[in-house]
Order: sequence, then structure tokens, then C-alpha cells
Amino acid sequence: MAISDDPYLWLEDVTGDAALAWVRKRNEVTVGALSGTAFDATEASIREILDTDARIPYARRRGQFLYNFWRDGEHVRGLWRRTTMDEYRTENPVWDVLLDLDALAESEGENWVWGGAQVLRPEQRLALVTLSRGGADATVVREFDLDSRAFRAPEDGGFALPEAKTDIGWIDADTVFVGTDFGDGSLTESGYPRITKRWRRGTPLVDAETVFEGEAQDISISAWHDRTPGFERDFVQRATDFYNSETYVLDGSALTRILTPTDASTSVHENWLLVRTMTPWTVGDTTYPAGALLAADFDEFISGTIALTVLFAPDEHTSLHQYAWTENYLLLVTLQDVRTQLHVLNPRAKGWDAGTIDGLSDLTSTEIIGTDAEENGDEFFLSSSGYLTPATLLVGTVGAELEVLKQAPAFFDAEGMTVEQFFARSDDGTQIPYFAVRRVDAGPGPTLLYGYGGFEISMTPGYSGATGRAWLERGGTYVVANIRGGGEYGPSWHTQVLRAGRHLVHEDFAAVARDLVTRGITTTEQLAAQGGSNGGLLMGIMVTKYPELFGALVCQVPLLDMKRYHLLLAGASWVAEYGDPDDPAEWEFISQYSPYQNVVAASERRYPPILIATSTRDDRVHPGHARKMAASLTELGHDVSYYENIEGGHGGASDNAQLAFKTALTYEFLWRHLERDR
Repeated sequence: MAISDDPYLWLEDVTGDAALAWVRKRNEVTVGALSGTAFDATEASIREILDTDARIPYARRRGQFLYNFWRDGEHVRGLWRRTTMDEYRTENPVWDVLLDLDALAESEGENWVWGGAQVLRPEQRLALVTLSRGGADATVVREFDLDSRAFRAPEDGGFALPEAKTDIGWIDADTVFVGTDFGDGSLTESGYPRITKRWRRGTPLVDAETVFEGEAQDISISAWHDRTPGFERDFVQRATDFYNSETYVLDGSALTRILTPTDASTSVHENWLLVRTMTPWTVGDTTYPAGALLAADFDEFISGTIALTVLFAPDEHTSLHQYAWTENYLLLVTLQDVRTQLHVLNPRAKGWDAGTIDGLSDLTSTEIIGTDAEENGDEFFLSSSGYLTPATLLVGTVGAELEVLKQAPAFFDAEGMTVEQFFARSDDGTQIPYFAVRRVDAGPGPTLLYGYGGFEISMTPGYSGATGRAWLERGGTYVVANIRGGGEYGPSWHTQVLRAGRHLVHEDFAAVARDLVTRGITTTEQLAAQGGSNGGLLMGIMVTKYPELFGALVCQVPLLDMKRYHLLLAGASWVAEYGDPDDPAEWEFISQYSPYQNVVAASERRYPPILIATSTRDDRVHPGHARKMAASLTELGHDVSYYENIEGGHGGASDNAQLAFKTALTYEFLWRHLERDR
């Protein structure tokens, strides 16, 4: 389909009257068809989980305070608050509310959604607060005084920026690094900052000092200040595409490039440089594999002396998932066949003295959610959960036993349920792992298969009260596929699917779908699949390329028109993942799977019923993808349900009520289509 032949191009007008009228009409049809007693019960049950005070109030430790953002039934938009560690240990901590977002939204007549805050340490009197309208990626930035609990107005010297995809960070109490929309030519083609500046309090933004300018074709430019005592440094990063970047040390106006591979992850802690390789890196006579974590003395490396220590090397079953510093140690989280293990490394010991952190359950996923090397030594926080195991928040200090700090309640009855790991054989012979959650005595029945497959994002076990109540308790089986494109087996699990290798993602997912039927876990008619964003693209491919494998599909905030994705919102930043459709050689392989260009009439090929959902305020993946696909499928005679939240951003919902509503729509759609033959 040529762009000039696209009959639904008008639906890309995000807030156009005609496009929104089309959206409201489709919303009305979908909500009318799926509403009823069962829907109301599911929505209420999910809302109860989202609003309950029994959830863990996850917090970030910053010196003597722990900061938390909290939403519940009373505080719909949320509270930004803090408490002390002693208070946090109690069953019902007393919180000091810093900002009430509901009150702010009402007083200003804005649909404010929390975007986060950067608190300047050590004093913790000033913060840079980001807020978005309706959950968009673009935010406004305002300086907040934590003593007076008020925003500092620009006329009083406060830092403030209008809505944009801004990158900002403290240097000191009177200076920030900032990249934003400075005017014509200041953004990249992807819509992110092309220029970063040093902005001093009390001066106009137009007079801020430019420290780096990138190219229009770059993804983004950013700068930050490392305030570690004795190791204060400034850095600049130029992202040339989604997976390649150049990192510089900024000394005054002088820039020194850190000569690590552009596709590697590079970080600095005190005088240690860490490099996680994405592809093999040859230094002298040694080649380090993709997925390795390497360490070097920072000053020596900058001076040209490259002496690398291997801290982690992957194998066929094990990859590096996460790492974080405490004051004296480096913590590593690894995945062994998608199961987490924790390790402790000591940079001051010979060979870095590797050890492990024990006491974690099998078939759960553990993440490091916080350390505070600056003020709280070797303390660290972990969150651990599994498909049937509610979240546990643990606190520990290296060398001491873990302490359970908070425990979430069970939100569904898991009695008689089990978690199993299986492997499916993909078309090229690769073994693809997946987890299946179901009743021990379950026979073939309604099954929901979830997949993502992109950007090196790993799908690890995690607890979902909504899935438990709305799906598992009602007899459904829930499956998560660890297909290529993720990072479950290191960078190569991802890099082999880039551009022309994209077909491997689709083949892996289809292989898991077939394996579920072969094992007798489900039948084709009772198998559904769900995915969002990049996973929404996967669902579009399933409906057009593998429709015979499924009884229903749920496609959320998706990319679908791969001929135009790079021209819409942040799409240009993903060319490194998918390829350039303007290049005839690359369009050749993209066109083979681009869902919007591969739709055929129902008389030619039957597609399973599909629910397509998106958000008007999504300024990352353009809602036009979902709109145009739904319109095309409908015109060609397919069974399509469509819902577009007018708010919500890329997450699809801006508050708990919206999230409960759209989640209930999904499960009601699935049950209605998969239970027809029961």
C-alpha cells in the first residue's frame, strides 16, 4: 500500500474532530458490547486491588528519607510523600506529604499525571518535579521547595520549563544541565533534545551556556553531574541511534571521549569504569564476548591504559540482568534459564572476591530496587515476586542476612495452582522457554499467552493480582513466552532479531503457541495472545500471518503501520530495531510482516477476533497505528473491537480507575470469545 493510497491517513490527526468522532463511535460500540454484570464485577475487583492500602509502598532511600508516590481510591492522582527508615519499618508508617497531585490538578484545572522528582542532596530542600498532561511522555518541569511545600516561581528565580521531552538534572543548588525544546532546530528528528546546556539560576533560558550539540539524525543528547564526594565529574552522552552512543567527560568546556564500544553500556562509579558489552569487543589479543561485564581503572582508561577485568562472562544458559553499586560492593543479578541469582563482588579484594546472596525462592524474580552508596553505605533493597508469590520487599547490608521489610498480601487464591517452565522448538531449532501458570489438574482450557520480544527487555516472573483474579481464579491458564528480542539470554538473544532478523521473533511466538496445543495445555480455539507496544506489533503480525493459531488476540498501544512508523512521534528512534522503511532493501523485509500492509479480506483468510486498544495521549507510539488497523480490518469484514482512552499516555491509563476499566475490558473480551465452546 503506497502512502498516497492509504484511505485512513486522516486518522493520524490525533485530536482532529473527524478522527475523535470516529474514536468515540468505536468506543461506544465496544463498551456497549462488553459491558454488563460480569464486566462490572471484574472492574470492581481490579479496582479494589489497585486502590488497596495493603499494597507495598515502594520507596527510594535518599539519606535519612524514603520517598514514595502513592495512589489509591481517595487520592486518584496521587501523593508525593516521604518518611524515615524507622517509621517505614512500622506496619503503618506516618508519611509527610510533600505534594498532593489531586489538589494541584483541581486548583490549576489540569489533568496532571506524576512524572517523578529529582531531590538535590545532601540538603534535600529542593526538587525538580516533572508533570505530564494526561500521561504523555512530554512533561513540564517545575522547581519545588520541600521546606515550604510550594513551587518556586520563575520570577522568584525558580527553574521552570514548558511542556517538552526534557532532560534535566541538578549540578548544584543554582545550576542545572538541561536539554529541551529551545526553539527551531533544537530537537532531533525523534523529538528529543539535540542540544544540552548549563543553565544558571536567575538567568533566562535563552542565555544558558551550550555544552554540546548533536545532529538532527541523533536520537538525543543528555548531560549529568556525578556528585560522589572526591569523584565529582560531569558527563555528556550522544545517542546516535537506539543502541549506540558516545560518552564524554566534560571538564569546563573540554570534552574527552570515553573510548568504549558505542553499543556497550558504560558507567562510572568512583574510580571504576564498568562496560557491559553488547557485541564482542577485541582489545589487543583478547576478545571479550557479548554480554560480559568488564571493569577498568577510570583514570588509567582515559589516559590510554586499557587493563580490563572480567566481572561476568555469559554462558549458554546464563546472562547478566542487572547490576548496582553500594558504597563498597558491586551487586549483580543474573538469569539462569530466566531464573534470578544474586552475586556480590568486592573491588578491593583480589579477583573481586565473588559471593552470592541466598535465601530467595525458585521460580521468582528478584530485582535490586535501590541502593544509596552516597549516604547509606552497603545497604540495598530487593523486591522479589513470582507468578503465584506476592511481592516481598527485602532490605539487606552486604555480609548480613536479608530482612523482610514489607510483604504484600495475596490478591487471589493460588491454592491448587502451579508454575511450570517448558521449552518450545522454533523453526530454526532454537529452544524457546516459557512459563505456564495453571491449576494442577487443569485440562485443555482457556489460555492467555503474553509476549513482547524486543529492545532487550526480559520477561521475568512477577505477581499480578489482576491477572490472578480476572483470569487464573476463573480457570484460565496464563503463559509468558521468553522469545528472542528480549534479554533473557544476553544481548545476542536480542541482536539476532534486529532489522532483517525480525522474523525470528514471530517464529518463536508461533512455536510457543503450537507447543501449548501439542502439550494439551489448550486448544487453538481456546488460545488467546496479548501484547503491547512492540508486543502490539507482534499481535498485529499474529493476526495477519498466523491467524490459524489463535481464538482471540489483544493488541495494545501498538505499532502496526511499519511503512510510516519512523515518521510518527518517537518512531525515528527505533530504526535501529526495525530498519528503515525508506531504504528499498530494508523495506523488502519489513514489508513481509508490516501488519497494516498485509491485511486481507475475511473472504480470503479468516482472522480471530481482535481487541485493539490505544491512548489518544500516547506521544510515543502514535495512536494512528491502532486506529488505521482497526478501520482497515473492519472494512475488510473482520471481527474487531476497538477502545481508545482519551488520556493515559503510552501506559494506556492515567489513574487507577482508567487502568481498572481498560483491564476489565480485556478480560471480558477474552472470556466471551474463549468460553463460547465450553
